[in-house]
Amino acid sequence: MPIALLRAAFTAAAAFKTKANFILVLITSCVVAGCATSSYPPAPASAASPDYRYVIGAGDTINIVVWRNPELSMTVPVRPDGKIAAPLVEDLTALGKDSTTLARDIEKALSKVIRDPVVTVVVTNFVGPYSEQIRVVGEAARPQVLSYRQKMTLLDVMIAVGGVTDFADGNGASILRTAEGNKQYSVRIKDLIKRGDVSANVEMKPGDVLIIPQSWF
Repeated sequence: MPIALLRAAFTAAAAFKTKANFILVLITSCVVAGCATSSYPPAPASAASPDYRYVIGAGDTINIVVWRNPELSMTVPVRPDGKIAAPLVEDLTALGKDSTTLARDIEKALSKVIRDPVVTVVVTNFVGPYSEQIRVVGEAARPQVLSYRQKMTLLDVMIAVGGVTDFADGNGASILRTAEGNKQYSVRIKDLIKRGDVSANVEMKPGDVLIIPQSWF
């Protein structure tokens, strides 16, 4: 065999051995470290605010009841621009208001034509404003946007999106908390849904973004 060919063969073998050793060390380090890929602080178990009040978003359905004026009572949708239109009430902003505040605004608008109107507003279809929706991105089975619910937990979110894919790094996931200036926290989805570790079930906050990365292995 020519000398040049022998040298090329030994060089290739050495390179393969070095690469194999590197991969072995990397896998061993990952196992020892528990494959933790997130360097963020763990998310607090409790996050829900006790004084949270639902505010209306585009796409919500509003049931307006005007006492003693059934002809003015009706169900209307909140338009994409965040406004509603009803008899004697045109282009009234509903986005970002709770039902009580919106009822008082409708009373004020109706008072121009009706004496002492009494209005009740009931939200019957909940979407919520974009700023309060929960977004799930990355290696979820069904990445999507969810309406926030008081006391919503990480487990509730994972059930809604159908869990994670086979390629997800569940324990490397994180929550981007927009309500706290985009602060990021680590969460342990794999421990929660694969191992049943309830200590990993943390509460969500309005506007949270759940990021599920892809696993290296």
